[in-house]
Amino acid sequence: MAATTAMSPGKHPGGRTPVPEVDRPYPSAFPCGGQILKAAVLYKAGEPLRVEEVRMDPPKNGEVLIRIGAAGICASDHHVMQGTASFPLPIVLGHEGAGTVEQVGPGVSRVKPGDRCILSFAPSCGWCHYCRTGMGQLCATHRATGSRMFDNTVRLHAGKEDLFQMQKLGVFAEQAVVPQEACFPIPAKVPMEVAALIGCCVTTGVGALINRHGVEAGATVAVFGCGGVGLNVIQGARLLSAAKVIAVDIHDHKLEFAYRFGATHIVNGKREDAVEAIRRVTGGGADFAVDSFGSQVTTGQAIKAIKTGGTALIVGLAAAGETVPVDMVDLVRNQKTVVGNYYGGVSPQETFGKLVDFYLAGKVDVEGLITRSYPLEKINEGFEALARGEDGRGVLVFK
Repeated sequence: MAATTAMSPGKHPGGRTPVPEVDRPYPSAFPCGGQILKAAVLYKAGEPLRVEEVRMDPPKNGEVLIRIGAAGICASDHHVMQGTASFPLPIVLGHEGAGTVEQVGPGVSRVKPGDRCILSFAPSCGWCHYCRTGMGQLCATHRATGSRMFDNTVRLHAGKEDLFQMQKLGVFAEQAVVPQEACFPIPAKVPMEVAALIGCCVTTGVGALINRHGVEAGATVAVFGCGGVGLNVIQGARLLSAAKVIAVDIHDHKLEFAYRFGATHIVNGKREDAVEAIRRVTGGGADFAVDSFGSQVTTGQAIKAIKTGGTALIVGLAAAGETVPVDMVDLVRNQKTVVGNYYGGVSPQETFGKLVDFYLAGKVDVEGLITRSYPLEKINEGFEALARGEDGRGVLVFK
């Protein structure tokens, strides 16, 4: 996830897709004056989140008010809390969420009140080079404005202090004003908790493989890390009929949990050499190795674990500034490919649609990922469980 870059209000590199006004039978403006809501705010790295009342401005042009239904407790938020990922403070965290449209601002034509939506933490301006070439997850306008809205201003305040919204979402709150481009409408039969996880870990994990050309039936896939993203990489490998799916972690309970989602072999990297174990299971190296954790150690192992002509996909975000030493002779002589893969590798809304269909057809297990739920007031307990390495995903559920 990109840090915020300063820019002048109203300036958008590449501009935005103009959205025309249309006649509609539902409200197009939010009542003036804003409103009060509860949110979990991070004021300083290393401190717990503070659940408190904040003030929210009404949505501006192209923005909508979402009532949050559910939000996932993700390691990316924890990185910000620990200070290993750079985001502006104070901030309302939460980038994995879903909710219902309550109000729309001027110029909104893509959603209407009552729409239930998955929220994308990489809303696409539709106009920059990356959006025009189908890589909306890399939108330059979004990255330039970061955790502000597209007009480079904020919608949340605590007293006289402005609050940022992580990746324009900030779903650790009862409500959020977000760009309409962040909203992907879904059927009523998709539960909010399921929709929330599709918003990040399912799309990032499953999408890394199903959107990658060259992953053939019968392939061998090694997955480093069995957290929320890693379990979904495993599900992606199962969807594509991989012959062997090798899960690697340092916790036995997480490895056992990985069997539920399609792992055929498990390796405890604390007790044995993970690279040698993968080579032994695959007969020389995996076709694909995916680092879903994001560290110097796991990325280095993923590169070493692939066979001649194999591909290492780096999905997990490491701490800022971390680098990986690479054996250049191995890379060249064995013609290995190392690829970064962000948010499923394509515009996330494309993956959202596929995953909703897979879920409704029973081909992707999202409910099975959810092992604990919390109200907003107990959000810090959720992050404590994540830090302990508990199985699956924790989810905030809003009434």
